[in-house]
Amino acid sequence: MTSRSPLVNRLAVAIGAIVLTAIVSMATTLGISSSIEGNATAINQAGALRMAAFQLAARSATTDLTNGDASIEAQTASYQNRLETSAIVRSIPRSTDHPLALQYQKVKQLWLTRLKPEIEQHEAGTPLTPAIVASIEQYTSEVDLLVSMLEQRTEARIDLLLLIQIISMIFSILIVMALFLDLKNRVLRPLRKLIHIATAVGEQDFSHKANLKGNDELARLGQAFDQMTSELALTYYELENRVQRKTEELEISHSALQAMHVASRGLFANHDLCSGAIPILQELERLLGIGPIRLYLHEKGSPEPIEAVTTATSKRPFYCRDHHCNACLVTPEVYDDLPLEGNDGRRLLLPIRTPGQLLGTLEVWYPADKGLPDMSRRLLETMTDQLATAIFLERQITEEQQQTLAEERTVIARELHDSLAQSLSYLKMQVTRLRRLNISGDQEKLHSEILDELSTGLNSAYRQLRELLATFRLKLDTPDLASALSKTIDEFSERLGRPVALEYNLPPQTLSPNEEIHTLQIIREGLANAVKHADATDIAVEVVFESPRVCARIRDNGKGLPGGGQPVNHYGMVIMQDRARTLGGTVEAKNREEGGVEVELTFVPKSRNLIAVQSSTA
Repeated sequence: MTSRSPLVNRLAVAIGAIVLTAIVSMATTLGISSSIEGNATAINQAGALRMAAFQLAARSATTDLTNGDASIEAQTASYQNRLETSAIVRSIPRSTDHPLALQYQKVKQLWLTRLKPEIEQHEAGTPLTPAIVASIEQYTSEVDLLVSMLEQRTEARIDLLLLIQIISMIFSILIVMALFLDLKNRVLRPLRKLIHIATAVGEQDFSHKANLKGNDELARLGQAFDQMTSELALTYYELENRVQRKTEELEISHSALQAMHVASRGLFANHDLCSGAIPILQELERLLGIGPIRLYLHEKGSPEPIEAVTTATSKRPFYCRDHHCNACLVTPEVYDDLPLEGNDGRRLLLPIRTPGQLLGTLEVWYPADKGLPDMSRRLLETMTDQLATAIFLERQITEEQQQTLAEERTVIARELHDSLAQSLSYLKMQVTRLRRLNISGDQEKLHSEILDELSTGLNSAYRQLRELLATFRLKLDTPDLASALSKTIDEFSERLGRPVALEYNLPPQTLSPNEEIHTLQIIREGLANAVKHADATDIAVEVVFESPRVCARIRDNGKGLPGGGQPVNHYGMVIMQDRARTLGGTVEAKNREEGGVEVELTFVPKSRNLIAVQSSTA
C-alpha cells in the first residue's frame, strides 16, 4: 500500500537513511572490533616467540637439558604450545591462501622442520653451531614478519573502522544537509510563498502565484492556493463588475427618476403631450440605450390604436399639429441605426391603463443583442403609469369641459327659445298683419317692398335660430366631433332623402371643444344650404387632417352659386366666414367644374394640448 504523503515519505526516507547509516556503522564497528579482539595478545605472544627461541637455543648450549621439565623435549613442547596458542590461532585468518595464514604456516613449518630438529639434535652444553644460529636468525626474522603482519592487519582493521566511522559521519552529514536543503526548498520556501500570497490576498491583490511543482502536500497546497486566488480574483472582479453595473444602474435609475419627475411636472403643468412626453422618453432612450419609443392611444370610436407620439422619425408624423417643433425628427442615417424590426431589434409593448380601462400602449424597441434589464423595464412601467394618469386626467377634464359646454349650450338654447324665438315669432305675426292691411296710394309699392324685406330677414333669422337650437340641443354619446358629425349626417341624410357621404380622419385630441363646435356649425350651415338651396341629389362631407391644417369640405352636385354671388338678405355665408375667422382660418365657397358647389373650411388648430386649458363656448 503506497503512502499518499510524499513529504512524510521524504522525511521518512531521510530519517531511515540516517538510522540505516548508524546501524551499518555500528554493525561494522562491532564486526571489526570482534575481528581484532585478542590481536594485541596475539602480537605480544608472537613477539615473545622470538625471545623464547633465543632462550631455547641458549639453554641448549649452556644447560643440561636431559631430565624433568628442563629436558629439551619439554622445552620444545612448551615452545610448540606457545607457537600454537589460541590467541595466535584466532588472529590468523581461516583462509589458507591469506598472506598472514601463509606466513604463520611458514613459521610453523620452519619451526617443525628445521629449528626444532636442530635444537633437539644439538648436544647439550656445547656451543651453538653456525647452522643453528642461522636457523634461529631465519626463524626470528620470519616471526618478526609474522608479528609485523599481525600489527599491520590490526592497524588495517582499525583504519577500516576509522574509515567506516568517517564515511558514516560524512554520509550522515550529507543526509542531514540534503534533508535541510529539501526542507528549505520543499517546505520553507513554499511556506514563505504561501504566507506572502495569503498576505497579498488579504490586501486584495490576487496577482501572486505560488507555481509550486511536484505532488507533495505543499505543492498541492500551493496549487490549491493558486486556484483559490484565481477563483477569488474572478469572484472579486465579478463582484466589482456587478457592483459597478449596479452602481451604473442605480445612477441611471436615479437620473431617469429625476428626469421623469421633471417631465411629469412639465406634463401636468404644460398639458402638452409632445413637449411633456417626448423629452422624458428621449432621455430614457439615452439613459437605457433603447429606442425608438411610440405611444398609441385607444379611442372608443377607432377599431385600431392611433399613434400619438414617437421619439424618432425621419419624416414628420401625420398627426403632427406643430410644424415649428422638430423634437421627434432625426436624420435618415440615425433612424436606420435604431433597433427596429428589420434592424436586429426587439419590441416591448407596455399597456397604459387605469383600473378597468386600457388607455393606450407604449411600444419600446431595444437592441436584440443587449436585451432589456429588469431595472429598465421597471422604469418604463413607471413611465406608463405617469402617462396613464396624464391621459386619464386629460380625458376626464375634456369630458367635464364637454359636459359643461353641453349644459351651457342647453341653457343658451332654452334662453333663445324662450326669448329670441318668441320675439321673432311675434314679429312674423306682426308682418303678416301688416300684409293684410289694405294700403293704397302712392306708398303701396314702398310698403310692399319693406314688408318683403322684413319678411325675408325674419325668415332668415328664424332659420338661423332654428339651426342654432338644433346645434345646441344635439345630444352626443361621446364628447368628440366625430360623434356630432355622425348625428348631423344622419339628420341631413333624412332631410335629403338619401345618404350623405362622410370621410373623417382627424387624429384624436386635434381640436378643442370651441374649435369642434365652430367646425360642426360651419358644416351644418353648408349642409343646410346644399339641401335647401342647391337642389342637390348627392352630397359629401370630408373632414381631413392635412398637417398641420384641418380641412372641412362640403361638396354637392346641385345648381351651383348664382352669377351675382350670395342672394340678398342671405346671411349664412357671412356667419360661416365669421366663424372661420374665429378659428383663425378661412372658408371659401366656389362652383365645381363638374357641377355643384364646394365649401371649404381651412384652419390650423390653435389647441395642440393633451389636456385642454382653455374652456371656450360657441
